[in-house]
Amino acid sequence: MLVTWIVALGVIFFARYSTRSMKEVPDGAQNFWEFLVESLYDFLEGIVGPALVKKTFWFFATIFIFIFFTNWFGLIPGVGTIGWGSETAGGFEVTRPLLRGGNADLNMTSAMALIFMLLWFVWALQSNGIFGFFLHIFGPKGNTTGFLKYMMIVVFFLVGFIEVLSIAFRPISLSFRLYGNVFAGESLLDAMSHTVQHPAWAKHVFSAVLPVPFYFMELLVGFVQALVFMLLTAVFTGVICMHDDDSPEKAHH
Repeated sequence: MLVTWIVALGVIFFARYSTRSMKEVPDGAQNFWEFLVESLYDFLEGIVGPALVKKTFWFFATIFIFIFFTNWFGLIPGVGTIGWGSETAGGFEVTRPLLRGGNADLNMTSAMALIFMLLWFVWALQSNGIFGFFLHIFGPKGNTTGFLKYMMIVVFFLVGFIEVLSIAFRPISLSFRLYGNVFAGESLLDAMSHTVQHPAWAKHVFSAVLPVPFYFMELLVGFVQALVFMLLTAVFTGVICMHDDDSPEKAHH
Protein backbone atom coordinates (compact mmCIF):
# COMPACT_ATOMS: atom_id res chain seq x y z
CA MET A 1 0.00 0.00 0.00
CA LEU A 2 1.36 3.39 -1.05
CA VAL A 3 0.31 5.11 2.16
CA THR A 4 2.25 2.58 4.22
CA TRP A 5 5.44 3.31 2.30
CA ILE A 6 4.92 7.07 2.51
CA VAL A 7 4.37 7.04 6.29
CA ALA A 8 7.20 4.56 6.97
CA LEU A 9 9.70 6.49 4.86
CA GLY A 10 8.52 9.77 6.38
CA VAL A 11 9.05 8.49 9.94
CA ILE A 12 12.48 7.05 9.06
CA PHE A 13 13.54 10.28 7.36
CA PHE A 14 12.38 12.38 10.32
CA ALA A 15 14.19 10.10 12.78
CA ARG A 16 17.40 10.36 10.75
CA TYR A 17 16.99 14.12 10.40
CA SER A 18 16.38 14.56 14.15
CA THR A 19 19.45 12.56 15.14
CA ARG A 20 21.87 13.63 12.39
CA SER A 21 23.87 15.83 14.80
CA MET A 22 23.07 15.02 18.41
CA LYS A 23 23.41 17.80 21.01
CA GLU A 24 23.73 17.49 24.77
CA VAL A 25 21.01 20.11 25.13
CA PRO A 26 18.49 19.09 22.45
CA ASP A 27 16.39 21.56 20.52
CA GLY A 28 14.02 21.53 17.56
CA ALA A 29 13.43 18.16 15.92
CA GLN A 30 15.86 16.34 18.24
CA ASN A 31 14.02 17.67 21.28
CA PHE A 32 10.66 16.43 19.95
CA TRP A 33 12.06 13.01 18.99
CA GLU A 34 13.76 12.48 22.34
CA PHE A 35 10.62 13.59 24.16
CA LEU A 36 8.54 11.09 22.17
CA VAL A 37 10.93 8.17 22.67
CA GLU A 38 11.61 8.84 26.36
CA SER A 39 7.92 9.30 27.14
CA LEU A 40 7.07 6.00 25.46
CA TYR A 41 9.93 4.22 27.23
CA ASP A 42 8.92 5.46 30.68
CA PHE A 43 5.27 4.65 29.99
CA LEU A 44 6.04 1.10 28.82
CA GLU A 45 8.51 0.50 31.64
CA GLY A 46 5.69 1.06 34.11
CA ILE A 47 3.62 -1.60 32.33
CA VAL A 48 6.03 -4.41 31.44
CA GLY A 49 8.88 -3.69 33.86
CA PRO A 50 12.48 -2.54 33.35
CA ALA A 51 13.79 -5.93 32.20
CA LEU A 52 11.13 -6.70 29.59
CA VAL A 53 10.97 -3.17 28.19
CA LYS A 54 14.60 -3.45 27.03
CA LYS A 55 13.66 -6.44 24.90
CA THR A 56 10.31 -5.26 23.57
CA PHE A 57 10.50 -1.46 23.41
CA TRP A 58 11.59 -1.43 19.76
CA PHE A 59 8.33 -3.06 18.70
CA PHE A 60 5.88 -1.19 20.93
CA ALA A 61 7.39 2.22 20.15
CA THR A 62 7.47 1.48 16.42
CA ILE A 63 3.88 0.25 16.33
CA PHE A 64 2.63 3.31 18.22
CA ILE A 65 4.50 5.83 16.07
CA PHE A 66 3.52 4.06 12.85
CA ILE A 67 -0.20 3.74 13.70
CA PHE A 68 -0.34 7.29 15.03
CA PHE A 69 1.13 8.92 11.93
CA THR A 70 -0.78 6.60 9.59
CA ASN A 71 -4.05 7.63 11.25
CA TRP A 72 -3.23 11.31 10.93
CA PHE A 73 -1.99 10.92 7.36
CA GLY A 74 -5.39 9.49 6.45
CA LEU A 75 -6.98 12.78 7.57
CA ILE A 76 -5.03 14.91 5.09
CA PRO A 77 -7.50 16.48 2.62
CA GLY A 78 -7.45 14.50 -0.61
CA VAL A 79 -6.62 11.13 0.94
CA GLY A 80 -9.51 8.87 0.01
CA THR A 81 -11.29 11.60 -1.97
CA ILE A 82 -9.01 11.95 -5.03
CA GLY A 83 -8.95 9.14 -7.52
CA TRP A 84 -10.97 7.33 -10.15
CA GLY A 85 -14.74 6.93 -10.04
CA SER A 86 -17.96 7.78 -11.81
CA GLU A 87 -20.76 10.31 -11.82
CA THR A 88 -23.79 9.47 -9.66
CA ALA A 89 -27.02 11.23 -8.75
CA GLY A 90 -25.30 12.73 -5.71
CA GLY A 91 -22.25 13.85 -7.67
CA PHE A 92 -18.87 12.31 -8.50
CA GLU A 93 -18.14 9.23 -6.40
CA VAL A 94 -14.57 8.00 -5.99
CA THR A 95 -14.44 4.21 -6.18
CA ARG A 96 -10.65 3.81 -6.58
CA PRO A 97 -8.88 6.45 -4.48
CA LEU A 98 -5.29 7.30 -5.27
CA LEU A 99 -4.50 7.22 -1.55
CA ARG A 100 -6.55 5.93 1.34
CA GLY A 101 -6.08 5.66 5.09
CA GLY A 102 -3.76 2.74 5.79
CA ASN A 103 -5.56 1.56 8.92
CA ALA A 104 -8.94 1.77 7.18
CA ASP A 105 -7.83 -1.42 5.41
CA LEU A 106 -8.41 -4.65 7.36
CA ASN A 107 -5.42 -6.27 5.65
CA MET A 108 -3.15 -3.68 7.22
CA THR A 109 -4.43 -4.00 10.77
CA SER A 110 -4.53 -7.81 10.53
CA ALA A 111 -0.90 -7.90 9.41
CA MET A 112 0.20 -5.84 12.43
CA ALA A 113 -1.85 -8.01 14.81
CA LEU A 114 -0.41 -11.24 13.39
CA ILE A 115 3.16 -9.91 13.61
CA PHE A 116 2.55 -9.05 17.25
CA MET A 117 1.18 -12.50 18.03
CA LEU A 118 4.26 -14.11 16.48
CA LEU A 119 6.52 -11.92 18.60
CA TRP A 120 4.32 -12.53 21.66
CA PHE A 121 4.79 -16.28 21.25
CA VAL A 122 8.58 -15.90 20.90
CA TRP A 123 8.84 -13.62 23.94
CA ALA A 124 6.63 -15.95 26.00
CA LEU A 125 8.83 -18.96 25.22
CA GLN A 126 12.00 -16.99 25.94
CA SER A 127 10.69 -15.84 29.32
CA ASN A 128 9.03 -19.06 30.49
CA GLY A 129 10.39 -21.95 28.44
CA ILE A 130 8.08 -24.51 26.87
CA PHE A 131 7.09 -26.11 30.19
CA GLY A 132 6.63 -22.78 31.94
CA PHE A 133 4.54 -21.48 29.03
CA PHE A 134 2.02 -24.31 29.34
CA LEU A 135 2.16 -24.14 33.14
CA HIS A 136 1.29 -20.45 32.99
CA ILE A 137 -1.82 -21.22 30.93
CA PHE A 138 -3.00 -24.50 32.44
CA GLY A 139 -1.29 -24.59 35.84
CA PRO A 140 -3.11 -23.81 39.12
CA LYS A 141 -2.66 -20.37 40.68
CA GLY A 142 -2.61 -19.48 44.34
CA ASN A 143 -1.36 -21.29 47.47
CA THR A 144 -4.06 -23.91 47.99
CA THR A 145 -3.09 -27.17 49.68
CA GLY A 146 -4.51 -30.62 50.27
CA PHE A 147 -7.55 -31.94 48.41
CA LEU A 148 -8.51 -28.43 47.28
CA LYS A 149 -5.20 -28.14 45.42
CA TYR A 150 -6.03 -31.15 43.24
CA MET A 151 -9.52 -29.81 42.62
CA MET A 152 -8.02 -26.50 41.50
CA ILE A 153 -5.75 -28.34 39.05
CA VAL A 154 -8.85 -29.61 37.24
CA VAL A 155 -10.51 -26.20 37.36
CA PHE A 156 -7.50 -24.32 36.01
CA PHE A 157 -6.92 -26.96 33.34
CA LEU A 158 -10.41 -26.21 32.02
CA VAL A 159 -9.79 -22.47 32.42
CA GLY A 160 -6.64 -22.97 30.34
CA PHE A 161 -8.72 -24.02 27.34
CA ILE A 162 -10.71 -20.79 27.65
CA GLU A 163 -7.42 -18.90 27.81
CA VAL A 164 -6.23 -20.61 24.62
CA LEU A 165 -9.41 -19.47 22.85
CA SER A 166 -8.84 -15.95 24.18
CA ILE A 167 -5.28 -15.93 22.85
CA ALA A 168 -6.46 -17.21 19.46
CA PHE A 169 -8.99 -14.36 19.18
CA ARG A 170 -6.53 -11.62 20.15
CA PRO A 171 -5.32 -10.88 16.61
CA ILE A 172 -8.96 -10.69 15.47
CA SER A 173 -9.95 -8.26 18.22
CA LEU A 174 -6.82 -6.13 17.77
CA SER A 175 -7.22 -5.82 14.01
CA PHE A 176 -10.99 -5.21 13.99
CA ARG A 177 -10.83 -2.66 16.82
CA LEU A 178 -8.32 -0.46 15.01
CA TYR A 179 -9.88 -0.97 11.58
CA GLY A 180 -13.41 -0.35 12.83
CA ASN A 181 -12.59 2.92 14.58
CA VAL A 182 -10.56 4.35 11.70
CA PHE A 183 -13.04 3.25 9.03
CA ALA A 184 -15.96 4.59 11.08
CA GLY A 185 -14.19 7.93 11.37
CA GLU A 186 -13.73 8.14 7.61
CA SER A 187 -17.36 7.22 7.05
CA LEU A 188 -18.49 9.85 9.56
CA LEU A 189 -16.52 12.61 7.85
CA ASP A 190 -17.88 11.52 4.46
CA ALA A 191 -21.46 11.47 5.77
CA MET A 192 -21.12 14.93 7.29
CA SER A 193 -19.80 16.34 4.01
CA HIS A 194 -22.85 15.00 2.13
CA THR A 195 -25.54 15.80 4.71
CA VAL A 196 -26.89 18.88 2.92
CA GLN A 197 -27.63 18.40 -0.79
CA HIS A 198 -29.96 21.30 -1.65
CA PRO A 199 -29.77 24.12 -2.51
CA ALA A 200 -26.46 24.08 -4.36
CA TRP A 201 -24.92 27.00 -2.42
CA ALA A 202 -25.78 25.35 0.91
CA LYS A 203 -24.30 22.06 -0.27
CA HIS A 204 -20.92 23.69 -0.95
CA VAL A 205 -20.92 25.65 2.31
CA PHE A 206 -22.04 22.90 4.68
CA SER A 207 -19.91 20.20 3.01
CA ALA A 208 -16.90 22.23 4.12
CA VAL A 209 -18.18 23.39 7.53
CA LEU A 210 -20.02 20.39 9.02
CA PRO A 211 -17.08 17.93 9.04
CA VAL A 212 -14.75 20.37 10.88
CA PRO A 213 -15.74 19.49 14.52
CA PHE A 214 -15.61 15.80 13.69
CA TYR A 215 -12.25 16.30 11.97
CA PHE A 216 -10.72 17.49 15.25
CA MET A 217 -12.36 14.58 17.02
CA GLU A 218 -10.71 12.18 14.55
CA LEU A 219 -7.34 13.75 15.33
CA LEU A 220 -7.88 12.70 18.94
CA VAL A 221 -9.19 9.28 17.91
CA GLY A 222 -6.10 8.72 15.76
CA PHE A 223 -3.87 9.25 18.80
CA VAL A 224 -6.06 7.24 21.17
CA GLN A 225 -6.29 4.24 18.85
CA ALA A 226 -2.52 4.13 18.43
CA LEU A 227 -2.16 4.28 22.22
CA VAL A 228 -4.80 1.58 22.77
CA PHE A 229 -3.18 -0.81 20.27
CA MET A 230 0.24 -0.35 21.89
CA LEU A 231 -1.20 -0.59 25.40
CA LEU A 232 -3.10 -3.82 24.73
CA THR A 233 -0.12 -5.51 23.09
CA ALA A 234 2.12 -4.41 25.98
CA VAL A 235 -0.34 -5.73 28.59
CA PHE A 236 -0.72 -9.06 26.76
CA THR A 237 3.07 -9.38 26.72
CA GLY A 238 3.52 -8.34 30.33
CA VAL A 239 0.95 -10.84 31.60
CA ILE A 240 2.72 -13.82 30.02
CA CYS A 241 6.34 -12.68 30.45
CA MET A 242 6.53 -10.79 33.73
CA HIS A 243 7.39 -12.61 36.93
CA ASP A 244 7.26 -11.39 40.51
CA ASP A 245 10.88 -10.21 40.47
CA ASP A 246 10.31 -8.24 37.24
CA SER A 247 7.72 -5.84 38.62
CA PRO A 248 8.59 -2.15 38.55
CA GLU A 249 8.04 -1.85 42.31
CA LYS A 250 10.54 -4.57 43.17
CA ALA A 251 13.05 -3.23 40.68
CA HIS A 252 12.75 0.19 42.32
CA HIS A 253 13.35 -1.25 45.81
